[in-house]
Amino acid sequence: MSRIRIVHRTGFTYEQPATASYNEARMLPHSGGEQFVLQAGLDIRPGATQHSYLDYWGTRVSTFEVLTPHRELSVTATSLVEVRPGPVPRTELDWAELAEAALGTVTLVEASTLSAATTPPPEVAALAGEIAAEGAPVSETALEICRAVGSSMEYMRGVTGVHSTAAEAWAERKGVCQDIAHVALGALRSVGIPARYVSGYLHPDAGAAIGRTVIGESHAWVEWYAGEWRGYDPTNLAEVGELHVLVGRGRDYSDVPPLRGVYAGPSSSALFVTVEITRVA
Repeated sequence: MSRIRIVHRTGFTYEQPATASYNEARMLPHSGGEQFVLQAGLDIRPGATQHSYLDYWGTRVSTFEVLTPHRELSVTATSLVEVRPGPVPRTELDWAELAEAALGTVTLVEASTLSAATTPPPEVAALAGEIAAEGAPVSETALEICRAVGSSMEYMRGVTGVHSTAAEAWAERKGVCQDIAHVALGALRSVGIPARYVSGYLHPDAGAAIGRTVIGESHAWVEWYAGEWRGYDPTNLAEVGELHVLVGRGRDYSDVPPLRGVYAGPSSSALFVTVEITRVA
């Protein structure tokens, strides 16, 4: 069991004052399953009234608007979360049962549908097909597909952008966790395995002393369905464990951006982000 504190500050600066902005934030961790949120809140500057709701995917969304001129919008999410290792799934469908189940609920249909961000290039679809053709059970196949994708790509910032697709990232064989998750999702869905995008945080240093604050960042991984949902981190070729903190789920990144909004005014904007992570127990 880990107890982790996360301070995630993000926002926009404007060359000229924005006269108003309308925003939604997905920065507060999910509470449920093996993860329990002990404390979570948003500090918004300039001050704004917040409204919260759970979106279609079960992600906590905070909406707010700033109606006075401002040159910077700053949103700081501070959370304290207790995470326990997840149990090993006890139920697994065979391939025929999975194909039937994937057509039976809206959630699984959506998790099986390729989006513009996740559509795999032919090479990735062929790789996933070769692994699936070996005839292993669904979860073993999914695990091998994720490992194959993660092993084939190099984590590198600056090569892709927030709107890059799986095909674009695969062409470079480089990208960030968002890109690697998108490629893995496309590969899984191409062979009929429902899969969803997960956003959150990962403590980057398992050996860090209790109480030591380290610089982190937002993270992304995948979950696939084979009777129960199971998570895997293809960027780090690792099981999802007690150092992963889940914020939201969706079809791809577009369903779970940390901060999204529009503003009124003549100026352009620039995004800033800092994340500090501390293991407190």
